[in-house]
Amino acid sequence: MRKPLDELLAQALRLDPKDRAELASELLGSLDGPEDLDAQAAWEDEIQRRVAALEAGTLRLEPWEAVKIRIEKTLRKR
Repeated sequence: MRKPLDELLAQALRLDPKDRAELASELLGSLDGPEDLDAQAAWEDEIQRRVAALEAGTLRLEPWEAVKIRIEKTLRKR
């Protein structure tokens, strides 16, 4: 790394964990580019659809343990 970057990293590492996490989040977020409003609207629509299905009783739910076992089996096959 370049010297200024090394110095900045050293300063950041002296922050308390909460501040380091906030800094890391902000830095990563700055790489994402502008917010995709269409994607945000699509997620909101999907959330509303899922809530409505849950409330109507038409959504098939699985216990976490069953889902976890299925995921572990899939990962072991890889």
